[in-house]
Amino acid sequence: MKRMFVVAVLMVACITLAIAAGWSATATQSVTISATVAAKAKLTLSAATVTFPDADPDATPSIGAAENPVTATVKATTGSASTVTLTVQAGGADLVSGTDQIAISNVTWTATGAGFVAGTVNTTSQSAGSWTGSGSRSGTFSYFLANSWAYPKGSYTQTAVYTLTAP
Repeated sequence: MKRMFVVAVLMVACITLAIAAGWSATATQSVTISATVAAKAKLTLSAATVTFPDADPDATPSIGAAENPVTATVKATTGSASTVTLTVQAGGADLVSGTDQIAISNVTWTATGAGFVAGTVNTTSQSAGSWTGSGSRSGTFSYFLANSWAYPKGSYTQTAVYTLTAP
């Protein structure tokens, strides 16, 4: 009886080894994973309008905008060595109130945050920032109007157009 038990155990072991060695089958297949990432650019400014309150030119030679500082968030997807640029340009000539004008170059800004730069609003495109590669960047702009007794009274407006480019 002991011998039959040993023979049965050996037979089960042999069958198990035979199945494991040659009677099992496997198959493999590869899957190709692909993704397309296109160039993208997104600019968010915390204020759509900046206003300069009236002030005495002797007491306040440079008027800060009521909305200062304006937060700028720049998000871009581009090549790792590509340059992302932010520019600003006056949408028209000068600040206008009826037939009266104040030169747009009297509006300047300061900047904080890596890659953001200070400048003067102009009728030609001016750099407001640049970065290398993809990413999300944040900074601030603070706007100022050079004050003068020579300005005619009025309510002046002009548009400044920001353009974010991610090649």
